[in-house]
Amino acid sequence: MSYRENERKKAIMIREALFRDPGAGLFSKIERDFVLQNPALNLWAGVRDDAIQYFEDNRVSWWMGDKNEPTGHLLSSQVACINHLYFLRQRKDAATAVLKNLTDKIEEAVRVDNGYVEFEAIGKENHLGERSHTRGANATSVDAIMVGRKKEGSNVLILIEWKYTEEYREENKYIPDRYNVYNTLLDEGNCPIRATSYEALYYEPFYQLMRQTLLGWKMIQAGEYSCDEYIHIHVIPKDNVELRNRVTSPGLKGDTMSEAWKSVLREPGRYKVIPPEEFVRPAFVCADTQSIKTYLEKRYWNGPDS
Repeated sequence: MSYRENERKKAIMIREALFRDPGAGLFSKIERDFVLQNPALNLWAGVRDDAIQYFEDNRVSWWMGDKNEPTGHLLSSQVACINHLYFLRQRKDAATAVLKNLTDKIEEAVRVDNGYVEFEAIGKENHLGERSHTRGANATSVDAIMVGRKKEGSNVLILIEWKYTEEYREENKYIPDRYNVYNTLLDEGNCPIRATSYEALYYEPFYQLMRQTLLGWKMIQAGEYSCDEYIHIHVIPKDNVELRNRVTSPGLKGDTMSEAWKSVLREPGRYKVIPPEEFVRPAFVCADTQSIKTYLEKRYWNGPDS
């Protein structure tokens, strides 16, 4: 049984106890046991109302949700990202603990948009020259960004891409509408990507990683958030081997997805794959974090009988 199938089964088993929802909500116009009838319950109660308001105030699109509420799909990675990270927005102590665990360069977390985490970030300008510059849809984005201040005073941009049950097949996305935009950037002499075949980059998840790397690079060049370097974090559950261990691009070399991606980076140390519990665990040494920790354990980290 695949990781996705296991997580779907677990979500159904814990649904009524954790969400008090009978399921059978609509997804793609079909009733499904792993979709809540009340989509708002998909967000942890401690951040639910604030997160929904944040998306509305910032005109951020929900993945497969209605205009002003998230999807009821219990395996949504966007929802998983918010459930794991939204509580950090107003907690400098917890945000700092998380960032310092990523690199010893960071002294403290820095506010980015009235909080310490910005969701569905696309940069302040259309750095990649894409047709759209809309948060959450039709533009290159990362699920979240954070910023850390270094000892010497400049900042580090942390790009966070959150995965849950995603898996990808070998599908070539190398079409003119895309390569006419990104290949020009890849041609620049100081580009952080050095692939011998650009076409090899146009297979998911590498196509997304390529665009996010270009975005981080251009945000640094523009001096956004006073950052002079970036770190690209790929949050993937350790048991999702369908994503972690599959190389979907025939033009990239490596035994795992991360090895294949690092093979085309000029500075591979700037890219890190980390499980969700490992990413947020440093925050739980801080006060008043037990309730969110318990929720994440029950919903995402433990088996259905834990």
